[in-house]
Amino acid sequence: MKRRKNLAAGLLAGLALLGSPAGLADLYLDAGMTSESAAAVRIELDTRPELEFLPSALSLRLATGLLLLQGREGNHNAAWLATPALRWTFGEQRGVFVEGGIGMALFLESRHESRELGSAFQFQDRLALGGPLGPGEVALSLTHYSNGGIRSPNQGFEVLAMGYRLPL
Repeated sequence: MKRRKNLAAGLLAGLALLGSPAGLADLYLDAGMTSESAAAVRIELDTRPELEFLPSALSLRLATGLLLLQGREGNHNAAWLATPALRWTFGEQRGVFVEGGIGMALFLESRHESRELGSAFQFQDRLALGGPLGPGEVALSLTHYSNGGIRSPNQGFEVLAMGYRLPL
């Protein structure tokens, strides 16, 4: 129960950090499968701070949200996520993009399916490829979760997902 309260507190703190002027926040939803063949759903809010020193094709995105993992026989898991990501957009501002980031995840349980994660804290490495679709954008992402060897065992897992980002 204490971990669930910590997860909820972390999510609220992360959402508070994303407070930004209207029009700068996006809602991101994706669904996919883990390397353990479990369903995964991610919901995030992200913002793009204006950084004049970056080239126009490069931008920073700051995201926080939840990862929900289906488990066999009711062994579900969830994590609070916080991820900064760099995005390179080809062509115009709403063109095809590649995005990569290294963030963190705080899981409710240090085990998912047959994987022993070693700790509730995990690093989150994410790569995505996407482009505009309607008012938002679609992206295919590959995310790896691992504790980076800070505690044994370190049996991370991956999530391959398709998502949609909608400006709020």
